[in-house]
Amino acid sequence: MDSQHIAIIGYGTAGQAAALSLSRDGHRVEVFERAPELGPVGAGFLLQPTGLQVLWELGLLRQVMAHGRRVDRLYGETPCGRAVMDMRYAGLDARLFGVGMQRGALFSLLADAWAEHGEVHRGHAIDAISEDTRRIRDQQGRWHGPFDLVIAADGSASQLRGFTGAVEREAIYPWGALWQLVPQGGWAWGNELRQRYVAARKMIGLLPVGTRPGDDTPRLSFFWSLPVADFDAWRARGLPAWRDEVAHLWPEADARLDDTVDADQLARASYRDVTLRYWHRDRLVVLGDAAHGMSPQLGQGVNMALMDALALRDALRTQASVPAALHVYQRERQAHVGVYQFWSRWLTPIFQSDRDVIARARDLAFLPMGRLPGGRGHMLRVLSGTQHGFFGALSLKPDFLAALQG
Repeated sequence: MDSQHIAIIGYGTAGQAAALSLSRDGHRVEVFERAPELGPVGAGFLLQPTGLQVLWELGLLRQVMAHGRRVDRLYGETPCGRAVMDMRYAGLDARLFGVGMQRGALFSLLADAWAEHGEVHRGHAIDAISEDTRRIRDQQGRWHGPFDLVIAADGSASQLRGFTGAVEREAIYPWGALWQLVPQGGWAWGNELRQRYVAARKMIGLLPVGTRPGDDTPRLSFFWSLPVADFDAWRARGLPAWRDEVAHLWPEADARLDDTVDADQLARASYRDVTLRYWHRDRLVVLGDAAHGMSPQLGQGVNMALMDALALRDALRTQASVPAALHVYQRERQAHVGVYQFWSRWLTPIFQSDRDVIARARDLAFLPMGRLPGGRGHMLRVLSGTQHGFFGALSLKPDFLAALQG
């Protein structure tokens, strides 16, 4: 395909990865971002082998490993120390691991890699797309275009996916989380995601996320789950009372909060369950959370966004027209994403809800199920991002696996 004039709306992970990969293929890319200043949103995340493979293809694996923190194990327990979840990447393949990373670190790496390729129009909130899907309108009423391709990568709260005419489900999960980056200090589990559960009503988690450019302090991503409707009540209750509760449930976690003196240091996060019948119309296509938002239980949001961007690049490489490429892109990505949307929807109330009976069943059955031959392999493939449908698996590239070992 010849060089195309492409508009990307949103400069999060999906938009950044699409801008970089498409610009390198010779396309003329313009990015429109509603924020007046560019920067990441959120604390930390877990890169899975699938997301790492995308960053390897973009030539960024070395920088990712320099700033991120290798994670070999995911472990969850009750406050009395009873194991609920124990998953190790080596149980699937000894060469595999995850990488905990700060959003600021990945944002900087992708932005620096794209710096010479295109332009970001900051402070441009795009609110409409023309009927022929070639033009976009900003908040001032100005139209931009025409474009050969318009990519909506404006996140789980997307205002633009509706222009596909294909929104099937768009629901806000009743439970959200408070997030903060804290110094790693003497944290004992430097290569593990650790979680602690009180039924499904409370969940504390700490993930090692390494450093970011300009800050060499290794950090943890701390999160505390609670209902979205309780955010204001949590703040009104006061930080000292909450710190007392954290200390009672997990003293080691509370010790990491010594620098937390203001409730505003913890960011609020909410999540959406989003399903589209199809992800494109004419020359408009939707990427990342805008296309398939889900709860964070499976930790796949960033990884799916990276995979979307590379799949779109590859479809444009192999097809003779934009509409044909968008059809191929959707067919490939929906086949992979579907099982993650299913499990995310069903696992969320097991870990975030007021259903105590379900939580007790989880505490009894989750760990034994993960030790069964069939269940163990499926769980580990879902964790690593390599599950394809309910019975298939994605193959990682041998050269990438060799690079991981290096």
